[in-house]
Amino acid sequence: MNTQFGKFITLEGGEGVGKSTQMAAIQSELQAAGIEVVLTREPGGTPRAEEIRRLLLSKDAEAMPDTCELLMIFAARSTHLHNLILPTLSRGTWVLCDRFTDASYAYQGYGRGVSLDFITQLERIVQQGIQPDLTLLLDAPVDVAMQRARSRNTMQGLGDGDRFEVEQSSFFERVRKGYLTRAGSDINRFKVIDASGDLDSVSRLTRQAIKAFISGLPS
Repeated sequence: MNTQFGKFITLEGGEGVGKSTQMAAIQSELQAAGIEVVLTREPGGTPRAEEIRRLLLSKDAEAMPDTCELLMIFAARSTHLHNLILPTLSRGTWVLCDRFTDASYAYQGYGRGVSLDFITQLERIVQQGIQPDLTLLLDAPVDVAMQRARSRNTMQGLGDGDRFEVEQSSFFERVRKGYLTRAGSDINRFKVIDASGDLDSVSRLTRQAIKAFISGLPS
């Protein structure tokens, strides 16, 4: 596909909704369409951002204030955006990112209770108008998603999981509400995928959404 500037696709959702599996499905669909794509994640994606991710996810003895958590995430996002995402897009390659700024609104805003206006201010400073072209939101009931996350952690020997995964279900209910609120306010960018079914059915819905997005692009 002939594109002067790559497309930026993000995949969002709470713990246990199957983002890793669907990242692979999206990559496969894009490559089948002849589209070069780079996979990345947040927080992370570059060496410096990955170091910040390690600090964010570790269950350290020192308490992490909510504003510290948010500022660290946007610090990682700044280096990720300017050192990986934008250079990749500028050469015509697509970027597929596991979470982006919608996660900050869902987790730190709705989940932690940080001011949404404060998050918006940071978004403007760091992103300067840069937004994903398409966001796929994998949505499933919290009890279903958390059971999947626990099973995954057990299989991988990860114990209770990272600093976010040990939160109570009430936290993840707020996160889910935040995601769905974001999706409802930007229906042109978001596509909500029912992630409560089996992997094959979810992958089918995800692939259909990607095909529809590609077919809607100017030739």
